Amino acid sequence: MLDIVTHIAGKLELGKEAVRNSLNLLDEGASIPFISRYRKENTGGLNETQLTSIADLYEELKALEKRKESILQTIEEQGKLSPELKQQIEACTRKNELEDLYLPYRPKRRTRAQIAREKGLEPLAALLMRQGPQDIGQLASRFTGSGLEVQEALDGASDIIAEWVNENSRARHQIRNHFRRSALIRSVVVKDKESEGQNYRDYFDYSEPLRSCSSHRFLAMIRGKNEGFLSISLKPDDEACLDSLERMFVRAKNPAGTLVAEAVKDAYKRLLKPSIENEFLSLSKEKADREAIRVFAANLKQLLLAPPLGQKRVLAIDPGYKSGCKVVCLDAQGKLLHNENIFPHLDQRQKVLAAKKMAQLVESYQIEAIAIGNGTASRETEAFVKALRLDRAVQVYVVSENGASVYSASTIAREEFPQYDVTVRGAVSIGRRLCDPLAELVKIDPKAIGVGQYQHDVDQQMLKKALDQTVVHCVNAVGVNLNTASKHLLSYVSGLNSQSAARIVEYRDENGAFNLRSELLKVPSVGPKSFEQAAGFLRIPGSAHPLDNTAVHPERYALVEKMAADLGCSTEDLIRNADLRKKIPLENYLDEHTGWPTLNDIMQELDKPGRDPRAKIEIFEFDPNIRKFEDLQEGMVLPGIVTNITNFGCFVDIGIKENGLLHLSQMADRFVNQATDVVSLHQHIKVRILALDPERRRIQLSLKNNPDAS
Repeated sequence: MLDIVTHIAGKLELGKEAVRNSLNLLDEGASIPFISRYRKENTGGLNETQLTSIADLYEELKALEKRKESILQTIEEQGKLSPELKQQIEACTRKNELEDLYLPYRPKRRTRAQIAREKGLEPLAALLMRQGPQDIGQLASRFTGSGLEVQEALDGASDIIAEWVNENSRARHQIRNHFRRSALIRSVVVKDKESEGQNYRDYFDYSEPLRSCSSHRFLAMIRGKNEGFLSISLKPDDEACLDSLERMFVRAKNPAGTLVAEAVKDAYKRLLKPSIENEFLSLSKEKADREAIRVFAANLKQLLLAPPLGQKRVLAIDPGYKSGCKVVCLDAQGKLLHNENIFPHLDQRQKVLAAKKMAQLVESYQIEAIAIGNGTASRETEAFVKALRLDRAVQVYVVSENGASVYSASTIAREEFPQYDVTVRGAVSIGRRLCDPLAELVKIDPKAIGVGQYQHDVDQQMLKKALDQTVVHCVNAVGVNLNTASKHLLSYVSGLNSQSAARIVEYRDENGAFNLRSELLKVPSVGPKSFEQAAGFLRIPGSAHPLDNTAVHPERYALVEKMAADLGCSTEDLIRNADLRKKIPLENYLDEHTGWPTLNDIMQELDKPGRDPRAKIEIFEFDPNIRKFEDLQEGMVLPGIVTNITNFGCFVDIGIKENGLLHLSQMADRFVNQATDVVSLHQHIKVRILALDPERRRIQLSLKNNPDAS
């Protein structure tokens, strides 16, 4: 059977030993964050992306091997498994090639060829395939018993030949190559759907080479097709395809050869072409899905790792006009202290009352920062808040509301705030995501956060897996405070799940805060293996052990303590004193289990214990003169925030309802391959208005020739 280690190493261009060790660790139940962080000696320092690729390919190959076993058993039961065929199947590395080999032996529905076989015409088809010089009518007359006419016999034999051509793995390979090289994808508008399908008018009569069709264009066409506005087809070079097949099967210029040639044409048009077309549409859809999901996951990662304000007392506002602004006050741990409505946008009297109430709340709850949702009435609410006379300096931030409404109506929100309605929960979410975006956003289905492209059109299972992996990566990259984290955040920690996370919170509620990481072993559902996988990613500020608030794994505590003892100091001294750390002769601590990667990681962590890898938060302000589309003029340079990144560019919020499009071609005075080379999610940039389309409310932006671009 297939040597999985060799195949993965070759395909991913990685060392065989690193792949073998990684697979062994995965089979033992180790998580990817754990392997990447704490088993670098085993893997040669592979990162999480490489390890994820190994794990994904491993799962694909295991599924392929299982399919091979099933196919081999089926063919063997038919008594048709030759040593050569068995060897071909076992050596297969691609699913479509495996299915090609199996196609002639697959149980069939009652096809035209099957009906012809039932009439005893398969021997005639075999004779005709030899393409000898004999009279094909006389040849067919030998098979015309039971009232069968000569032409019927020839037609039936042709159907069998067509099926043979279709099931020939070499023929299918040839046609695939033609599709790969020359196929065009074509979309046309469905008759009488022009007016309804205006969103897809760019694709009403559109074609381009399939091999160069981008993910977003392909998915746009697929969405148009699924909504009934577009018809999609693939157009290969039919003449070249038929030439290839005829060279393969037609060997004589005689009546039998002519019949085989006609059967080949029939096979191509009726069987091969539709089959390969469907296959390529499916493969292209999968490729487009993967690319769209990659972009979505990259956006999600940037969003989850957005700069946190930290533990501050926050007043959060979910803004609105007639319904008012929902205001909540939170303590430094995000606990809800107070909520009420204010109406600063109704009339002057209500505005004065709202101002007094805000000043009172800021003073009473010692508010340090104000978070304003970026939805309806956000700009007006921001202006109102910044004009207030308060008893202290309070920073004002505008916070993305994406997903807040989904959270507020979720089971999680109902569990947290059973006595409050959705408006209170939404405002709390806005405030908490200012203090710690990661801790709050893990409570929301990533698809609802609004940083994807065609997220409802891609493979949902593949999307969920990729987004879950992204959340896991981010949570473990930052680390989690064991004594304050919610069960939802804890459930993403390496080695933990929803059950063990819930048990940790229950234990914490019953016994108080954890004083040591080792106390985690007292929690039901957390055994030695879970502890090994999770401990390094959990933090305990103020722990009885100084290394409990670092990323140093407990399995290395003894090593660090030995370093301190050898220098005649304590572990605390080693953390506090950089000069002491410089005196450590690291080479003395190398052994078969501890290499330079681990020693270097330990020293970095001792240098900055408990360091948050996320950037510092910045305050942003829109142009105060721009409130609506009609305020815009071409040529204006405006501050904006990147709200979503796609394959073709990014969308930028410039302070009005409509976001502007910054296309790849307008991102720099040079060629830009992908948007993430220039911008990142929630980045503050200055953009120039390139063009305005009032009819469709579209804004084209540019960073070209703009010295104030960033």
